[in-house]
Amino acid sequence: MTQARLTRPRMYHRTKSGRIYVGDSLDVLRTRVKDKSVNLIMTSPPFGLVRKKEYGNPPAEEYLDWFRPFAKEFRRVLDDQGSLVIDIGGSWIPGQPTRSLYHFKLLIMLCEEFGFHLAQEFYWWNPSKLPTPAEWVNIRRVRVKDAVNCVWWLSPSPWPRSDNRRVLQPYSQSMKDLLENGYKSMKRPSGHEISTKFDRDNGASIPPNLIALANTESNSSYLRYCKEQGIEPHPARFPADLPEMFIRMLTDVGDFVLDPFAGSCVTGEVSHRLNRKWLCAELVEDYVRGAVGRFPTAGKGGTQNGRTYQEGKNQYQIFRPGALWNGFDYEPLQKDGGRKRRV
Repeated sequence: MTQARLTRPRMYHRTKSGRIYVGDSLDVLRTRVKDKSVNLIMTSPPFGLVRKKEYGNPPAEEYLDWFRPFAKEFRRVLDDQGSLVIDIGGSWIPGQPTRSLYHFKLLIMLCEEFGFHLAQEFYWWNPSKLPTPAEWVNIRRVRVKDAVNCVWWLSPSPWPRSDNRRVLQPYSQSMKDLLENGYKSMKRPSGHEISTKFDRDNGASIPPNLIALANTESNSSYLRYCKEQGIEPHPARFPADLPEMFIRMLTDVGDFVLDPFAGSCVTGEVSHRLNRKWLCAELVEDYVRGAVGRFPTAGKGGTQNGRTYQEGKNQYQIFRPGALWNGFDYEPLQKDGGRKRRV
């Protein structure tokens, strides 16, 4: 399939609350978005990966120079108390089992060069992630699988608008037991003393900055629409629950949400469902063709309104480090650190 890459942006699809543009997102930002008009930029830009992907991604060593023009526009269009949320995965240095620092350098650049403040760092753990990179994880067995993306939450202000009560989570069973049986105030190993207020029932739990969310979409309305239309789906979609968490926590109904690296427009779909104004920009027209299937006006497909939480089925378990430790280590560690490949 030919992926037409455009530079002059044009509107491809419109709903009552949002627009999809196909073309260079820098041009979209410069010509379609006013100063300080955006309340939230929620996006996942192309990662600085070792291998080139079909949707296009800059090399890690060139990433900062590639991103600077976008950072300048983000700073211009964001409201002073708005937020910039970037989902970004790490990368490996070619030919060796060590990590690139490009995404950490991006964070530092955004803060030191463009005046953003780091409100909080999040980590998206994908429990369904395959054990990669295969060479270091499965073959040489010198690393564990890479299953976490960094999610940087930044703002032009140290005080971005936010409310964590909008994204509370159900209490764990241990917390329910504590509330039922009471809690004896004592010090934690860290030295912090837990007050008697800890056993007050607030109805739900404040979420941590570790987001446990499997990326296992296989039969959504978006995928069905793409199949019916003979369209290749975008290969790097994040699950809708990821942008929804930040859209709920950081914006009000009627606020303006922007995704300049929209892909299949997951951010637009969630914003549409939550009654936010939105704009999505995507360079590859074939991906935009599939994206329109996320919206009711496309006929078939459309958004999925509402979900019902089923306790237990939406939770993931992280085993403590010693869950399978038993006896002594199997064999001495490799003295060369895995440099020589063993069959």
